[in-house]
Amino acid sequence: MELNDLPQMDPRALKATSVKAEDEHASSAEPQALKITAASSNPKMFTLPWHKPLATWPEDLLANLPRGISRHVVRFVHVGDEVYAMKEITRQVAEREYEILRRLQKLELPTVTPIAVVTGRHDRNGEPLEAILVTRHLKFSLPYRALFARNLQPDTAERLIDALAVLLVRLHLAGFYWGDVSLSNVLFLRDADAFSAFLVDAETGDLQVQLTDGQREYDIDLARTNIIGELMDLASGRLLPSDVDEIEVGNRLVDRYHSLWSTLTDTDKFGPDEMWKIEQRVNKLNDLGFDVDELEMKTAEDGKRVLVRPRVVDAGYASRKLLRLTGLDVQENQARRLLNDLDAYRASTWREGEELEIVATDWMREVYEPTVRMIPREYRSQIEPAQFFHEVLDHRWFLAEKAGHDVPMGEAVESYIQSVLPNYKLDDKAVNELNAEADSGVVDDEANYDKPIDDDDYNPDDDPDAAVWSH
Repeated sequence: MELNDLPQMDPRALKATSVKAEDEHASSAEPQALKITAASSNPKMFTLPWHKPLATWPEDLLANLPRGISRHVVRFVHVGDEVYAMKEITRQVAEREYEILRRLQKLELPTVTPIAVVTGRHDRNGEPLEAILVTRHLKFSLPYRALFARNLQPDTAERLIDALAVLLVRLHLAGFYWGDVSLSNVLFLRDADAFSAFLVDAETGDLQVQLTDGQREYDIDLARTNIIGELMDLASGRLLPSDVDEIEVGNRLVDRYHSLWSTLTDTDKFGPDEMWKIEQRVNKLNDLGFDVDELEMKTAEDGKRVLVRPRVVDAGYASRKLLRLTGLDVQENQARRLLNDLDAYRASTWREGEELEIVATDWMREVYEPTVRMIPREYRSQIEPAQFFHEVLDHRWFLAEKAGHDVPMGEAVESYIQSVLPNYKLDDKAVNELNAEADSGVVDDEANYDKPIDDDDYNPDDDPDAAVWSH
């Protein structure tokens, strides 16, 4: 299929890279005074040096965290007790991306959280500066290059691709056309033995009621092309294991996407005496981490079979169950592991007949909380408590297998801290090298893109959920 034949294709997709800087003749005027549009207020925002280009902000404001490759200047900034990601970009694009991210958040999709868009910036000489999009730093997350800078398992590339496939399916189910799918536009969180992926760049995206097959396939094909290129780049820098086939990994995304999409959306045909297969279908979706809130059922034309198709599917089956039982808000695979340990605790204490909520309270107090309190202070910003707990359980099993007998939890934690946890730490030199490489990808929007985008007439002044400050 030719690109021009794709139905309802967003014209920005044909560039498939980024968007042009704001046209100087755009209909909406640039604010003449500093203007911060935000969904929530943070007075510390006004203390930041908005009159300076982001690349020149003082070091004492910056958080030395690894950044991904971006076409724009990006910095992590301390704002009070929080860390925000700041991206310097044209006003038109910043306002549009802010609105798209907010809409995706309301749909409970895995994206970074938008905080504000700052416009009307000028330097001390009155010269205009680009706007800044502000998002909350996703704690414990890493860009893909930072993950490969560590000593990881040989199948890391495959696990990242699996996470990206799940993210892409979830976004497409919600009607989000991405237009620039790549590893660079995603942040990854460890999720037990897998990863969870979060969208971090929505510049080229568009939220619709429903995507056409052509739009979905375009996203998938673009993802495959970009991923192969990114992995080849890693290989040239000797960050990718030599036995990894970049093209095979790119093809894996396509296969995983289509397999998951089919499982979630295909219509099954059952006979009147095969209704038990409906429960089997739902259980399969639950095993994949999806909750089925609604099924569409109708009789086939022959009147002898029933057509069943999931109508409303939400991710997070295990994580919602764990949240209800314990109040822990963790990733899906982490939740499964914690629920399994909760079940083991329930069996070992002979409490199968007792309410699970009561058992969960005791498990939290006697098992989970004492374990995660042992995370050394210097690693508390490096690893999530739930991930720490999961990896300690794995380490305990290996120790027990080697010793030939059970190993106390406290002993397993101490051994894990000494022998495994140090692998999590990226030293300042490694972070600085990654960030220098990330900055090398910054380009001048105006010099690279020749067509303005439609800003969808978004006006923050008309947004009832946005707070707007000017001075």
